Amino acid sequence: MSSPVATTLKIAPGLKRRVAAAAKAADLSPHAFMLHAIERQTGLDEQRRAFVADAVASRAEALASGQGYSAADVHRYVAARVRGSRAMRPKAQTWLK
Repeated sequence: MSSPVATTLKIAPGLKRRVAAAAKAADLSPHAFMLHAIERQTGLDEQRRAFVADAVASRAEALASGQGYSAADVHRYVAARVRGSRAMRPKAQTWLK
């Protein structure tokens, strides 16, 4: 693990008071609270970026193959699986010519 690097954050007085109150309620120092918040937000941003990249790749694949699944068929399949029923997987259909 690399050594921590000092960073200065300049925050508005109102936000500083809110952070202090939230940190106290969480039994953390304001510093630890902000580190947790930055880590959590960074993780969410990484997940969002991965989600968008997957969506873009899926769209490109669908456009390249011209194949897809009927939403109604997929909904029926998922509903059956949730109920614990056996269900046939939907078949891909050509939607783009």
